[in-house]
Amino acid sequence: MDLIISNLKGINRIHLMGIGGAGMSGLALLLKDLGYDVSGCDVNWTSYVDKVIQDNIGFVLHHGKEHLDDFSPDLIVYSSAIPEDNEELLHAKRRGIPTAKRGEVLSWIFDSQYGIGIAGTHGKTTTSSMIALILEQSGLSPTLAIGGELCDIGVNAKLGEGPYMVAELDESDGSFEGFHPNIAVLTNADWDHVNHYPTFDSVIEAFGRFLVNPKDDGVVVLCGEDVGLTRILDENHLKNEVITYGWGSAWDWGAYNVEHVPGGGVSFSVAKNGKFVDEVKLSVSGDHNIMNALAACVVADRLEVPFPLIKKTLKTFRGAKRRLQYIGSTNGMDIYDDYGHHPREIAATLNTLSQMFPERRLNVVFQPHRFSRTAAMYKDFADVLLLADRLFLLPVYGADEEPIEGIDSNLIYSELQLRQYKNCILCSDMYDAVALLKESMEEGDVVVTVGAGDVSAVGEMLVEVKEKRVV
Repeated sequence: MDLIISNLKGINRIHLMGIGGAGMSGLALLLKDLGYDVSGCDVNWTSYVDKVIQDNIGFVLHHGKEHLDDFSPDLIVYSSAIPEDNEELLHAKRRGIPTAKRGEVLSWIFDSQYGIGIAGTHGKTTTSSMIALILEQSGLSPTLAIGGELCDIGVNAKLGEGPYMVAELDESDGSFEGFHPNIAVLTNADWDHVNHYPTFDSVIEAFGRFLVNPKDDGVVVLCGEDVGLTRILDENHLKNEVITYGWGSAWDWGAYNVEHVPGGGVSFSVAKNGKFVDEVKLSVSGDHNIMNALAACVVADRLEVPFPLIKKTLKTFRGAKRRLQYIGSTNGMDIYDDYGHHPREIAATLNTLSQMFPERRLNVVFQPHRFSRTAAMYKDFADVLLLADRLFLLPVYGADEEPIEGIDSNLIYSELQLRQYKNCILCSDMYDAVALLKESMEEGDVVVTVGAGDVSAVGEMLVEVKEKRVV
């Protein structure tokens, strides 16, 4: 497909700094498919690096100004994790090489198509994945840019042949404000990314600014149950049509008659404008996934996808990697992995596992993500981690943050002690957690590793991975 992207006129070679991340690697794959000569660098070798190398994209394992001579780029694209004083980035600016952040370049591609943008603090990846799979199965061949890898499609980004683009829009650095969707989906608005948003009010203001961005004939799809989104609607006059979804039949689209299936899966009735549409069954579990599926139903219906096809696709949907992903079993114990790193996300994960396995002991291995988030939310983390029968608490994964004095996992541990929770073990590292789990696990136990860092390695050390699926 030939896209006219005016901002990339005259650009042939593009170099991406931070290409090992989910979002940057996906952008690299898209740019390569669009016909650009793409290269990249990163300080870490990740599974996403393997994918870009497989697509014959040049890669270097470090940052350095010599890359400008090695690859001779016409444009430098950098992730939000790259500091503005990075030597390679500064040298590019001195030499007059144009630079742009990932979100800017992705928005140039997105705005050139019929854009379906999914924003929200939680649930973006799964909702985007559901929408993408429905459009893919309906033959619409969408372009994709999603923050996690789809189990059913096998990639997190690809160039489609059709006019539609499904993109997960990142609010963590405010870049989502630069997109202009035809369909804007908002799953929720919660306080997170405290390094960028100092208060909940600043989150609400950012989402409010995003909601004035849809194209003139665009539509806004949002969860009417969410407190943050309700506040945004009350405080902003939206020029576009608004379609709501939630529980019951009071919303434009609603879910009711919910039945959770022991061992995994959920079924529910769907209503549109108060009238019964059909029964839907999901292979994935949890109330949060019902809301995600409803959002997907709204978008697909808007694009005139027949509901029987929507229903069929949602039933077969296996999810995105690291979203309550089944890793395997060992000695009668089942191991799961989840990307959740916010108290609300962790609560959804642990409640879902309790619905799936009400009689089984739940062991949680939690790795806090970022010192700033831990400092702001350690009491909230303690509140939701009480849902675990046993908790193995790892050190904070700093990501790109420097340690903050006095901020560590002991904060969460101490709060749990104040709440008389006695089943928390502070682990020195992942190997310590694996050893403790092997010593104490019993047949019938469920183990879930939780966090946005590298905690998934714990589950992989516990069991040889033969097949992965999502529930």
